[in-house]
Amino acid sequence: MRRTILLSAILLGAIFTACQEENIKTFDKEYIMFEDTLNVVPVLDEEDYTIKIPVISSVKCDYERTIAVEVLDIPGTMDSVAVEGRDYTIESNTIRIPAGKYRTDIVIRPNYEMFGDNDTLSFELKLVMPEQLCWDMYGDRTRVSMYKVCPFDINSFKGWCVVTSMFLYSYPGVDDSNASYQRLIKTSLDPANENTVILHDWLFDGYDVKIELDPSDPENPTVTMPEDQLISDEESVFGQMNGDNRILGMSSPAYVSYYNNCQKFVSLWMRAYVYDIKTLVGYVGDFYNVMEWVSDEEAERLQSENGW
Repeated sequence: MRRTILLSAILLGAIFTACQEENIKTFDKEYIMFEDTLNVVPVLDEEDYTIKIPVISSVKCDYERTIAVEVLDIPGTMDSVAVEGRDYTIESNTIRIPAGKYRTDIVIRPNYEMFGDNDTLSFELKLVMPEQLCWDMYGDRTRVSMYKVCPFDINSFKGWCVVTSMFLYSYPGVDDSNASYQRLIKTSLDPANENTVILHDWLFDGYDVKIELDPSDPENPTVTMPEDQLISDEESVFGQMNGDNRILGMSSPAYVSYYNNCQKFVSLWMRAYVYDIKTLVGYVGDFYNVMEWVSDEEAERLQSENGW
């Protein structure tokens, strides 16, 4: 759910140059466009909450520029179509780039109550302007996809949990004849550490790990797995010892791990590694894991149908 940044990087670099060295002409032509062709944005339950969609120009002018904004239908989208006036409103269908400025914003006010927990509601915007202002490389349109962010509740992440792990897919264990890359586990809250969840028997029986949920930025709810979490012994997973017979795990620094309070899941990238006493023997790799919290009834059904 990250926005495309190529265009932004190109233009911001050009704008920075223009601001620092006014005598250098970066663009020969004036173009006006959306900063991104795709905007995936959260919707929070906050008073006067707004979404801002940036519109930028390749040059600044000594006069104000006015541009109309049109809402378009989205044919063939996998998302649900957001309805203007019901799911959101646009503060103004006319935007103005002030004199001496490179950018402005389209301001959108989403209607939080119209979003279901699993909804992604989308619409497209088009800049209505003279054809010569449109840069063919990027066009004059952008898609806005909005998703709901529920208030944080750590209690959503305790109880039964279905684990889907690419580590288990790659290393199911040498003695498990019914190996699966999915497990049903129990989780609980760590009484000693705020916003910390204990995953009991996470990937292998007898090995609990902890994850920490950070709700400080509702728009970017992140998850971390503290360093040196013991996942399993080496012999039962690899069939041999490469170090001190411990497989350790931590959050992968190469990928972002996050949680969704509405849908009650955690997306965790884990880096697995092995030590010999205090010396790093090597990295096993980075592995994607998803934890989905389910009701007691759903857990009972899964146990009955899958033998978990």
